[in-house]
Amino acid sequence: MLKGRHLIDPQDFTVEELEEIFQLAEEIIGSPEEFTHLCDGKVLGSLFFEPSTRTRLSFEAAMNRLGGRVIGFSEPGSSSVTKGENLPDTIRTVASYADIIAMRHPKEGAPRYGSQFCDIPLINAGDGGHQHPTQTLTDLLTIKIAKGNFSNLTIGLCGDLKFGRTVHSLIKAMSRYDNIRFILISPNELQTPQYIKTEILDKKLLDYVEVERLEEVIDRLDILYMTRVQKERFFNEADYIRLKDSYILDNAKLKLAKSDLIILHPLPRVNEISMEVDSDPRAWYFRQAKYGMFVRMALIAKLLGVK
Repeated sequence: MLKGRHLIDPQDFTVEELEEIFQLAEEIIGSPEEFTHLCDGKVLGSLFFEPSTRTRLSFEAAMNRLGGRVIGFSEPGSSSVTKGENLPDTIRTVASYADIIAMRHPKEGAPRYGSQFCDIPLINAGDGGHQHPTQTLTDLLTIKIAKGNFSNLTIGLCGDLKFGRTVHSLIKAMSRYDNIRFILISPNELQTPQYIKTEILDKKLLDYVEVERLEEVIDRLDILYMTRVQKERFFNEADYIRLKDSYILDNAKLKLAKSDLIILHPLPRVNEISMEVDSDPRAWYFRQAKYGMFVRMALIAKLLGVK
């Protein structure tokens, strides 16, 4: 049972528990009108200590479409944080008003810390460069719908693999399935952190390689997961400017790819995917964003235990 649980890390749930969520999400996609009153009378506390468009709005849309309501703030300047209130007090207060909380925070580990003071389900909506579990659920649901399963896939992760929390979460999640191969495509300065390679890829004896050029490997990929170079994670703007255009996916590069490739991106995109790619049937990133709302609907319903 998922009722009453927190979701801080994608690995908090078993593969079987994730499958429960995906199954419900697909039922909602098939007949959304049947779920419009599932969360009548329930309240989501939306606590966003860091800017967000897709994640915040998809959580709010998810709760609204389930018949529930939303309270909260979209940036800390409109909360008592500006008065010096600590995180545990904010969590305890909102938990007394809401039935479930979605929280984004710039500090790594803040949602796990906050969950210790929360007697209702708390969902990590992103913490610094660390984890983004509901984006991972979104990615997995998209892969399931597009490919039909999670096994025997070659996944290319391209761009900012150092600071990209969505990449770290996806590697962790996909490492639990059979015969998965990773191709890690990035400049040297933005390579996958050593702890991800040591604790997950090496420890589980997964097949992976690190390369710098997308063109060299795109023909081998079943999934291409593009990421932007994140300006907000850099201390030195000169480094950001030097690296921000390292990888731009366009139609010329796609001529080298498989016909059944799927292109994913957690969004927002800057210029790492040319807009000409949007009309390619292999571009799944806007469908992926929509599936994010449906998977969050399923997650909220499961954690609240509504039927």
